[in-house]
Amino acid sequence: MRIPKNMSKEDTVNTITLVVERIAPKYTFPNFDVDDIKQEAFIICIEALERYDNKRSLENFLSANLSNRLKNFVRDRYGHAKDIERKKVSSPASLSDIIANTYSYEEFNDINIDNKEFMRRVEDKLPANLRESYLKFINGVKISKTKKTKLLTFIKDIFNEEG
Repeated sequence: MRIPKNMSKEDTVNTITLVVERIAPKYTFPNFDVDDIKQEAFIICIEALERYDNKRSLENFLSANLSNRLKNFVRDRYGHAKDIERKKVSSPASLSDIIANTYSYEEFNDINIDNKEFMRRVEDKLPANLRESYLKFINGVKISKTKKTKLLTFIKDIFNEEG
């Protein structure tokens, strides 16, 4: 641990502890306890001391560094909401599984078809006005009850026509 000029080891540790206690609890991550985050934050601050240049206060330097590192951790580990939505769109869920497992429409109980064929039939006949609802539906995004009913009725009609 590199001790900044004009500071003792004790002052440095106290400053790091102050910054960690103030910033670390603001960040919550699944499967991480607050104490775990504080320990990681303390290590981040010790590593940052190597880059400290004495031009501003140590507390300000460590606060900015710790906040940025924790934000980067969130971004790298969990991604942005838009990135998560992009991933969902690139690999949509099984439409037949969604209908079978999520919705209790008796009309769908007898459908026994593989997923690719099921989705191909729906997508071939899907009108433009239902496209947005369909994409949201297969990607687990909530849609209104009215739109959901229209979409499921359309899907049911496709299979009633084709037998």
